[in-house]
Amino acid sequence: MSDSIPTRNLALDLARVTEAAALSAGRYMGRGDKEAADRAAVEAMRLVLRSVEMDGIIVIGEGEKDNAPMLYNGERVGNGSKPELDVAVDPIDGTRPLAFGRANSISVVALAPRGTMFNPGPFVYMNKIAVGPEARGKIHIEKSITDNLKSIARAKGKSVEDLTTIILERPRHDDMVAEIRRAGARIRLIPDGDVAAALMTAWPDTGVDVLFGVGGTPEGVITACALRAMGGEIQGKLYARDENEMNRGREMGYDFERVLTMDDLVSSEDVFFAATGITDGELLRGVRYFGDGAATDSLVVRGLTGTVRQIKARHQMDKLHELSNIKY
Repeated sequence: MSDSIPTRNLALDLARVTEAAALSAGRYMGRGDKEAADRAAVEAMRLVLRSVEMDGIIVIGEGEKDNAPMLYNGERVGNGSKPELDVAVDPIDGTRPLAFGRANSISVVALAPRGTMFNPGPFVYMNKIAVGPEARGKIHIEKSITDNLKSIARAKGKSVEDLTTIILERPRHDDMVAEIRRAGARIRLIPDGDVAAALMTAWPDTGVDVLFGVGGTPEGVITACALRAMGGEIQGKLYARDENEMNRGREMGYDFERVLTMDDLVSSEDVFFAATGITDGELLRGVRYFGDGAATDSLVVRGLTGTVRQIKARHQMDKLHELSNIKY
């Protein structure tokens, strides 16, 4: 691990990065073109990342799942100056909701000192459980869903029937959904976007108490960076899609039985995270365009201080384009 410690509040710089991605991708809301939306977000994010004062290496990038030519794992970003950092990006968490005009599509990026982020390699799926501050330390992914729901309810002073769970709507979750229903908790099924869903558990007034289910491992690392400062918790276990993937992982030294804690996913408190809404959601409002400008809603987090800021910004598009050469 590097001794290089970021002392500047780089989260504020990261807000510019996610704002640029959101402003570019937001034009594609509801147009049914996931590839064009993702390309616009990636190009804008990459361009602005180059201006951030850091020597960054992308640990969590676009490449493994999307075969992307930019923001791939191992790419260097930043202007090359200290500090030396690991970088995790998801230019669009919720590409499908964006393409079809649905809620909770966001752009996210996270930073941590070099060597502190978990690198999942080619194994991009993970079983997860995430909660907010009140239930931190009260969950364990190897316990049954019912036992975890009871623990969360006790921690929050609720009955299980009062809890709201959130889970990706996938056939692989049918058994989980059935158990949640038997336990009596409420269920919110979402099509995509489990970074936003996990963060809702730690954000006031979203009404979400716990995230369950198999989602992206890269998204789990990004979520861990945010939840460190927001006071929540995420645990996970790598998920093999088939026996071949399981055998390949074991040959590479990955342990699919290991419980990945917050410290495993990102081992430093000195993390930074930013998210900007692309479409409207409980966590953040989406991009709003008007005349010659636009408005964005962002969340920026600094792990060392536990500070969470909301940034509502108005942008003049002609001036932004003149400065950055990004087409919004």
